[in-house]
Amino acid sequence: MRRSAYARRESSSTASFSRPADGRVDYIYPIAGGTKPADLPIEQPTRFELSANVRVARDLGITLTPTILACAEEVIE
Repeated sequence: MRRSAYARRESSSTASFSRPADGRVDYIYPIAGGTKPADLPIEQPTRFELSANVRVARDLGITLTPTILACAEEVIE
């Protein structure tokens, strides 16, 4: 378990995709060529990461169980 103390995170609620950002080009070129976005396949995330922010949970009155903390890839204190 990796413990960190970030002053600010970009976003802890976003899914991480296994493909790099260049994979989005697969969507940009067909749309620019006239393909309707609804006709393109949806890319599903293949990996999810769980981050637990202990201070925010405490401020909201949420108790994070030891199981949740053990499953988290990142625990922000």
